[in-house]
Amino acid sequence: MNSAFSRIFNGVDWVLFIATLPLCAAGLVTIHSFVGTDTFFTRQVLWVLLAFVLFFVASSIDWRFLRRTNVVVALFVASIVALLLLFLLGTRTLGATSRFDLGLFFIQPSDPIKLVLILVLAKYFSRRHVEIAHYRHIIVSGFYTLILFLLLFLQPDFGSAVIVFLVWFGMVLVSGISKKHILLVFVTGAFVFGGLWGFVFQDYQKDRIRTFLNPLTDLQGAGYNAFQSTIAVGSGQFLGKGVGYGTQSRLEFLPEYETDFIFAAFSEEWGFVGVVILFMLYGLVVWRIVREAEHGESNFETLFALGLAILFVSHFIVHVGMNIGLLPVTGITMPFMSYGGSHLAMEFVGLGILMGMRGYRRITQPHKLRGEFVGPQ
Repeated sequence: MNSAFSRIFNGVDWVLFIATLPLCAAGLVTIHSFVGTDTFFTRQVLWVLLAFVLFFVASSIDWRFLRRTNVVVALFVASIVALLLLFLLGTRTLGATSRFDLGLFFIQPSDPIKLVLILVLAKYFSRRHVEIAHYRHIIVSGFYTLILFLLLFLQPDFGSAVIVFLVWFGMVLVSGISKKHILLVFVTGAFVFGGLWGFVFQDYQKDRIRTFLNPLTDLQGAGYNAFQSTIAVGSGQFLGKGVGYGTQSRLEFLPEYETDFIFAAFSEEWGFVGVVILFMLYGLVVWRIVREAEHGESNFETLFALGLAILFVSHFIVHVGMNIGLLPVTGITMPFMSYGGSHLAMEFVGLGILMGMRGYRRITQPHKLRGEFVGPQ
């Protein structure tokens, strides 16, 4: 008992964990400020507490068994099965069949699947970093990712599909891939996008992309949410309107302010100063994760840490981008802040796995790490 307790608390990066606390608190304060009842707030408090428990439990586990191929393959197959079951047993919400209704709560498989993808890619690239310059590794890793991407896209959960792509692309970059092959990825992506636009995208998805290019063309339709969100962010000005005084959210001009647009609601309350502090906290979290990557015992642990950092950065950039009108509205949550239990559990389990890996990390220098992953240019 004492050894397990000691392992948990001695292995945790307390700077990283403590940095997440004000982010969770910011989300709770914003949710409590505008939701008419305490239902969302109370549930979110419970989800945050459960996420903390999952974090410390995961921190106590020796995760070296994840290096085994059969374990990673089992997780990947289970992810595919879960996504396929959604088409049969999933609950349709806001036009997407993306979660299971378990009565007391919902489970959204797309969140843990993002962690599984990181594990799959970390396993794949860690065994092939010496020969990573070969283009076939882009194709094979891309095929694994494409399976999850298509199953998410068909729900349709375009936001999660985008995050899956960004995680794959980011991990391709940090694996040391050749720059000419990166260019090949961009060219291939352009052709794929052209095919999706012509034969796959629905009219409402095309409207979102057109609205991204010019939001003012449809303020009462596809561009309404983005337009109201930019108003909310701008109205916060320098010091914000104060907690509970954000008019865009309180008067319900800004929809889904507890989830998709929580950054806009927060910005209206706290202003530029609050946003700067928020950005600093996220920067601190990502920096501590990358710092752990420098000391991974093997390439697998290092790539997992980098993949986790890429996941958080992708969520952050896409969420903020769609809240300020620079990216289309895709329903991406803000890490640690947005209402919901699935993404919170995924985020803290991911950090907990990283802390568990920290228990057997190596001591090395950052320049040695970079040299290990830099492939031919």
